[in-house]
Amino acid sequence: MSTPLAGHRALITGAYGTLGTAICRRLHADGAGLLMVGRSAARLEELAATLAAESAAAGGASAPLETLAVDLAAADAVGTIAGAAAAGGGLDLLVNNAAIQGPIGPLWENDWDAWQETIRIDLLVPVALCRALVGQLGRNGRRGKIVNISGGGATGPRPNFSAYGVAKAALVRFTETFAHEVRERQIDINAIAPGVIASQMTQAILAAGNTRAGNTEAATARKAVDGDGSAQDKAAALTGWLASAASDGITGRLLAALWDPWPSLDQRAADLASSDIYTLRRIVPEDRGRHWE
Repeated sequence: MSTPLAGHRALITGAYGTLGTAICRRLHADGAGLLMVGRSAARLEELAATLAAESAAAGGASAPLETLAVDLAAADAVGTIAGAAAAGGGLDLLVNNAAIQGPIGPLWENDWDAWQETIRIDLLVPVALCRALVGQLGRNGRRGKIVNISGGGATGPRPNFSAYGVAKAALVRFTETFAHEVRERQIDINAIAPGVIASQMTQAILAAGNTRAGNTEAATARKAVDGDGSAQDKAAALTGWLASAASDGITGRLLAALWDPWPSLDQRAADLASSDIYTLRRIVPEDRGRHWE
């Protein structure tokens, strides 16, 4: 069994959600020890037991599985997480996966407190964790790695989901910016667009219905629910690749798990480093063949 992450230690927020579980499963199968963070201690312990059993069934030794029950909305959450990371000797990988959907519907009808809380959980908490953990990333001569999970609204307008879309767009731009700040620290940070996944967020869209979510969003959510679940596995595979030495030096990018040729990007690392490929940029008239005076 290939274990490219043997000896690595990864922290994953939102560990027991649909995507979080897939990411934890992939990283652990690749040999990483995990510090899994979520609100429910019981669900975290259940996930740890499942992963340990899967390792045993595969005939391999299970890497350490740690759990930390903490609500990211709590004022002391980031400090608690940073303390747990330090107690285990630091990290090789931080995965900012936890997020909330936030209010659905036109902005003027949104609950303003809920709108602001979405920005806090989906943007400010991941940024705070990057800030708090930057000194703990990278061990035993390895590069430190950060993966931020992006989502719908990061690359284009997402009507009726303004809080979520704004937070995710800002998280991607933060990823680009922070990549420059930590380059000399030998830390790579990238964002992942995982595609639409059958999660609690998807169920919330269906519950909101066409009137509040919009016809396109509702149809996309239904398609995800009826799908085969491969989207989360591809996003998890990309997370594993970004955690490994194969992606060393690739940083500040937004990669689509379903569409981009990420398994071969290590062969194009030099091209990426000197370009703005897989980044967010303003479109000017010349980009569309127009020359305006």
